[in-house]
Amino acid sequence: MKHGWIYILTNQHHNVVYIGVTSNLPARIMAHRSGEGGTFTRRYKCTKLVHVEEFATIEEAIAREKAVKEWKRAWKDELITVGNPEWLDLFDQING
Repeated sequence: MKHGWIYILTNQHHNVVYIGVTSNLPARIMAHRSGEGGTFTRRYKCTKLVHVEEFATIEEAIAREKAVKEWKRAWKDELITVGNPEWLDLFDQING
């Protein structure tokens, strides 16, 4: 069974958020940072990792990603702020 993660990326001004799912979080974030993660994140320069949730299975992570993507923006912002009040980049913490 593969573990899964959902993650939220934002840009420098925090005016765009991107929600993704992966089974290899460090590699996926590096792909976004190198411009290979996807058109949306490349276009809006979403490279700052501000939220991460780990799940026992990739299927659970996919279900959570779909649910959070349906949320209002204010709810997504609150989710980030509860765990990361200053919206700091968490990449070094997960890649250390």
